[in-house]
Amino acid sequence: MATAKILVTGGAGFIGSHLVDALIEQGNDVRILDSLDPQVHPNKKVPTYLNPHAEFIAGDVTDYTTFKNALKDREIVFHYAAAVGIGQSNYKIAHFVKNNILGTANLLDILANGKHSVKQVIVAASNTSYGEGLYSCEKCGAFHPHLRTKEDVDAYGFDIVCPTCKKPSEPTPTTEGTELWCNSMYAYTKRDQEDMLHFVGKTYSIPTTVLRFFNVYGPRQSLSNPYTGVTAIFTSRIKESKAPVIYEDGKQTRDFVSVYDVVEASIQALKTSASHYETFNVGTGKPIPISEVALTVARLFKSSIDPEITNTFRKGDIRHCFADTKKAEQKLGFKAKISFQQGMHDLFQWSKTESSKDEFDKATKELEEKG
Repeated sequence: MATAKILVTGGAGFIGSHLVDALIEQGNDVRILDSLDPQVHPNKKVPTYLNPHAEFIAGDVTDYTTFKNALKDREIVFHYAAAVGIGQSNYKIAHFVKNNILGTANLLDILANGKHSVKQVIVAASNTSYGEGLYSCEKCGAFHPHLRTKEDVDAYGFDIVCPTCKKPSEPTPTTEGTELWCNSMYAYTKRDQEDMLHFVGKTYSIPTTVLRFFNVYGPRQSLSNPYTGVTAIFTSRIKESKAPVIYEDGKQTRDFVSVYDVVEASIQALKTSASHYETFNVGTGKPIPISEVALTVARLFKSSIDPEITNTFRKGDIRHCFADTKKAEQKLGFKAKISFQQGMHDLFQWSKTESSKDEFDKATKELEEKG
């Protein structure tokens, strides 16, 4: 891959900062546009890990002029800036739509209406847009269920049953062609980003790539943001000698992918024209029970604290979702390399010296108050 002039929006954040490091290591000219959201960056401080070889612009993607200036002379755009938080998005609706939809609209409007050097745009999408993953019934075959209701759980328990025969079913890998049945306003905004990007890209012949990240974890994920990933939330709880709280029975699974693998997938998408106008899952294809996440964190910290398994259903939660990775393997040449145990060890080593503030109880109270 020849070196390029690259803009990374959200480049001071968790995933973006790791991507910036890798791009600079490969000799690229990297510019960052980041608003330093205080939910991620307390007191809007530039993080100490920010790569000093990157040009940094403190600015918001929702500001058209700022975005336009940041795009000057750039050849590649990684649009990774976004408001993140599934439950929170369902009541901070204007905030999430403004940051995720308007921010993307600004980017596309600038590309459609002005002179630019952009040759490819890669966007960070989300597996949450699938809602539930795919399932298979031994008798009736494959299906994609809608979200469970309290009535479903009361009638059949936490697990998904076949909509036809009502028998227990098995989760299967979720492919890129699966219907997008979003489970939050955040998921809707990420879905709309995908559609907008591909439409404008095809209309104006600007190659676009959508990467649907599954549950990304690793160093630099905020340990003080209660709306972030479950691995960081559990780490903050254990560090403060509090029990991780798990809804349902702890057997629900997610596909946890290391931030280092996500960066590798991002770079592979840049290297090959096979990524143009395509959408890819970025995950491991391996489902991990949430209870195992809590036990792994406790084991790493040599803590005897057991997770608090509530056995209660939380509206909007999915049961299982993990990636079908074949398309990324075949077209991008990407396959996740970092095991869950290694990835959690990376997170643990980093977290030992990082300050954290457990805001889980406060966030839970807020979510409950908002219904």
